[in-house]
Amino acid sequence: MMTIKKYHDLRSEYLHQQLDEQSVQQNPFEQFAVWMDQAVQAEILHPTAMLLATVGSDGQPSCRVVLLKEVNDKGFVFFTHYDSHKGRQLDENAKVALTFFWKETERQVRIEGVVEKVDVEASETYFHSRPLESRLSAAASPQSSVISSRQELEQHREAIRAKYPGGQIPRPDDWGGFLVIPEKIEFWQGRENRLHDRIVYQHVGDGWSIHRLAP
Repeated sequence: MMTIKKYHDLRSEYLHQQLDEQSVQQNPFEQFAVWMDQAVQAEILHPTAMLLATVGSDGQPSCRVVLLKEVNDKGFVFFTHYDSHKGRQLDENAKVALTFFWKETERQVRIEGVVEKVDVEASETYFHSRPLESRLSAAASPQSSVISSRQELEQHREAIRAKYPGGQIPRPDDWGGFLVIPEKIEFWQGRENRLHDRIVYQHVGDGWSIHRLAP
């Protein structure tokens, strides 16, 4: 039997920043851009890493880290295999949640909304902008499928490399982008004594309402 591990006394104070309704941008995408720029300036490792939560038709939630590749005036874009576990769940249930956590700036952003696939042209453009080895890996991997060994995967990759010696690897049909269209975006700023700041934007009509939430 495993010994019970307790982490009750692992605590840290949040002392660096504050957040209020008067100082935030009126548009949540602009507020996100401010925080992302500050995360980059703080030299946070992988500032675009975000937790993606999905739920399939069986009601079982699933969560993993993916990388944000674009923010536009509609939402947040990431790329993946459409036939992967997350891709299949998104096909079954378009509702998703994203979470960014930047511990160095003591900040978190939570996003809830729905996804839609980006157009083929956008997927093509991004795929061909990726480094060669990343394109090879995407083409070689049947993501989320059971494979016999890593050797099988590497052999498949090298077979694709040999097939396209010039590096002009076509985008797999099952690889492309998703756009997360938010209905709610919450900005969380850690504060001292756990009395944190939480500002939430709710999509209303053609605009956004802004409210403070209790921590």
